[in-house]
Amino acid sequence: MEYLGHTQTATYMTGPRLNSSNTQTFLPSISTMQSSYKAFDNAAAPSPLRRSLTTLPWRPSTYYQTARVNPSTALTRSMPDPMSARNQLSELDSIKVPPVFAAARNALYTRYTPNDWMNSNQGNYLSSDRVRSTAERLRLDTVRLCRETDDKTRRTQSDVGKRLGERIGDITFWKTELSNETDNMMAEINALQEAKRVLEKALQETENPLHISQECLYHREKRQGIDLVHDNPERELIKEVDIIKRCQERMRNTIDRANTQLGLNRAAQHELEKDSGDKFVAGSLDTTCHGLRNSSRGIAYHNGVERIDNTVSVPESWAQFTNNNIQRSQSERAASKNMRNEIESVLNSCANEMWQEWNSVNVALTQRMQESTDARNKLQTHLSKVLQEVFDMEKNIEFLKKAIQDKMAPMQVAQTRLDTRIRRPNVELCRDPVQHRLVEEVSEITETVESLQAKLRQAENSLQHLLRTKAALEQDLSIKNNSLFIDREKCLGMRKTFPMSPRVVSL
Repeated sequence: MEYLGHTQTATYMTGPRLNSSNTQTFLPSISTMQSSYKAFDNAAAPSPLRRSLTTLPWRPSTYYQTARVNPSTALTRSMPDPMSARNQLSELDSIKVPPVFAAARNALYTRYTPNDWMNSNQGNYLSSDRVRSTAERLRLDTVRLCRETDDKTRRTQSDVGKRLGERIGDITFWKTELSNETDNMMAEINALQEAKRVLEKALQETENPLHISQECLYHREKRQGIDLVHDNPERELIKEVDIIKRCQERMRNTIDRANTQLGLNRAAQHELEKDSGDKFVAGSLDTTCHGLRNSSRGIAYHNGVERIDNTVSVPESWAQFTNNNIQRSQSERAASKNMRNEIESVLNSCANEMWQEWNSVNVALTQRMQESTDARNKLQTHLSKVLQEVFDMEKNIEFLKKAIQDKMAPMQVAQTRLDTRIRRPNVELCRDPVQHRLVEEVSEITETVESLQAKLRQAENSLQHLLRTKAALEQDLSIKNNSLFIDREKCLGMRKTFPMSPRVVSL
């Protein structure tokens, strides 16, 4: 007979032993590697004595309600042979446990053993000792670390202050150098501006001789006829215009280069001033940092500021940057000084070239005026001779006309005789000697008249040539007088004095 009962948390049962010959107690495995439970068949009717597991607060109310233990490996108090344990489990599996005892069996298998309880307590003791030992070591390490960090912090802060002082000294030194170089650069810029102003004034003054030379060329373009010759004065005037324009171009190029040099000077000055301003700000900030103490006002946390690295230079490149700015300024000042010397050289050379060419043009004009005067005198002599020849040729033409007029009456007589003899009747129209002589007479008179007319035409042509020559001489004489007036009054009248100083004021 069996006794069945249960409490709130467990279920007990009594009955015959399953195997009295075996003194070992087997427990089902709780391995999670594979399923140890199987569900009841849904067709089987539930036992009326089975208690709902929802009233067991110490384990879940699900997952075990329809579970049945089917262990694959047994746990024993002593370690039996694996084959023996497997055989014993097979024997247990062959025993049919009624469904009514399933809940009790499940509750029995989920209980802790005394060894588990003792092992848990022992683990707590060991954990407590380990934690206390760790805490004690931590306290000692903390005290030592605090002392070491305090000393290290004081040394680091002192070293930072020393380095800040050295940095402030370096900034002050380079700032002084930048200030001196900036003053020198400003003085050089003023000197170069003054030299450029003098050069620009000289460039404006070159417009006067250029205007005079161009006016002389324009006036000489008013020469007439053959006097529009590319003579030596015209070549010298063109050369003078070219020289003046070339000098102007040199001056303009020099002014452009001076402006470029001024731009470079101002750029170098700007870099110096910018570098000096940056060093002033950096010096002020480093001075403020050097004066900060632990008790100073205004200090605060700036989380993550140590991770910000916006530096763009190292001490070597920092010093090299300022040194490069100073060296650039010095090289620009040297180039600016050379530019001022070049400006003075350009002024002197241009003034000398224009002055020499001015004199050359005046000499050429004087020589040309002498040549024109000689030509005019010769033209006047030839014109008087041509006039005399024209008078004689006119008399000769009158004489030829009178001779031709004198041959008209004999020609009429001879032709009248021939016309009268044509009226002779019949056989009387005889070609007698008289007829021959009359024909010859008409021919002779005709030839004479023709020769006289030819001479008349030649005389008239010669007269026309003489008249044309006379007109040409008179025209050429007028041209020579006009050329002399242009060269003497128009050109040399404007070129009595050089319109600018032969040497511009020296710098």
